[in-house]
Amino acid sequence: MKILNTVTLILLIVGGLNWGLFGLFGFDLVAALFGAGSALSRLVYVLVGLSALWQIRPLTAALGGAATPAAHR
Repeated sequence: MKILNTVTLILLIVGGLNWGLFGLFGFDLVAALFGAGSALSRLVYVLVGLSALWQIRPLTAALGGAATPAAHR
């Protein structure tokens, strides 16, 4: 599970950097590397989206754990 969390975090960082480059300069790094609209670039976009969904789980656990008083643990 730790490996999956690490991989999904890396993909989210790549996705975030890609969006930052696109927002600042109109440059899509994924499309530049793999071709605009190619199957590989679409796969990267899908994997980034799935990574975001996967990371909701640890986020809700962390938020739930932080909001729970120590007496109720």
